[in-house]
Amino acid sequence: MSKSHLRVVISDAPPARLDKALARDVPEEAHLSRSRLGRLIAEGAVRLNGELVTDQTAKVAAGDVVEIAVPQAEESHIGPEPIPLAIVYEDDALIVVDKPAGMVVHPAPGTPGGTLVNALLHHFGGELSGVGGMKRPGIVHRIDKDTSGLLVVAKTDAAHHGLAAQFEAHTASRHYLALCHGVPDAADPRLRGTRGVSFEPGNVMKITTQLARHRMDRQRQAVLFQGGRHAVTRVEVLEAFGTPPALALVSCRLETGRTHQIRVHMSHAGHALVGDQTYGGRRRAAAKALGDAAARAVDRFPRQALHAASLGFRHPESGEEMAFEAALPADFEDLLAAVQNTDV
Repeated sequence: MSKSHLRVVISDAPPARLDKALARDVPEEAHLSRSRLGRLIAEGAVRLNGELVTDQTAKVAAGDVVEIAVPQAEESHIGPEPIPLAIVYEDDALIVVDKPAGMVVHPAPGTPGGTLVNALLHHFGGELSGVGGMKRPGIVHRIDKDTSGLLVVAKTDAAHHGLAAQFEAHTASRHYLALCHGVPDAADPRLRGTRGVSFEPGNVMKITTQLARHRMDRQRQAVLFQGGRHAVTRVEVLEAFGTPPALALVSCRLETGRTHQIRVHMSHAGHALVGDQTYGGRRRAAAKALGDAAARAVDRFPRQALHAASLGFRHPESGEEMAFEAALPADFEDLLAAVQNTDV
């Protein structure tokens, strides 16, 4: 395998650890993240003052010379598949797609093919320059299999690092539409007594908790108030349905982006999403409030009613502010039509 060689002189007042010092001092145009540098060190691709070093925590000092042998991007073990894509935008650095419900983003043991990554590899046709040392798309963020909507994917290491930094700093904007049971309202005494739930001006519900894997079910996330990862979701009611109101179309804006965040937060607030088999339990629609036909449509909806409707970020190369929107898919539109036309 051919390699490129990078020489780095550690500058003044470096972090004590080799990986941290390199993450600071490696030229930006090399597009080597700290995690990638750590892998290169462990793989024996780094020499410190001429001596091979495989310990990421090795001590360094100003003036030390580090040589890094960076291998060219390898072919991915994931195969391309001719799966249709709804492409919203594409350039040499990135692609924005409207993912359909039912498609997994990345191959996993239970889903080795038929994923968004397989489809992207076929679409790119070998034109990828490589992300993280592998010729593969750079998945910056994910949405669940049964959630539809917008995703941005990097085509180069530079774009991947630039986008990932924005998502980590919470400067990328993500807005979802969801249909939930009940209607979140600041006047609801139950919500006022729910830990982690507060209201901002305009009846915007703010949910602030920690999230971590459920102790008993590793496929689920659980709300915590100590440990875990900080998570904040803001929810605004757009329209209520039923007499009395039994469902709400809500706008959900992510301040953070954790696994299942909207779904687990809405369940915690007592407003689980329609169709969410994981966090909604056996909750059924109120036929007396909605009418029999609308209630049946709600109870039969086969997935969580959640759609990534808009996405905004700064282009990682040009710096241009970019914003995209995706219309609701047909199944979600049909569901809304059913609950808007109640027969009570």
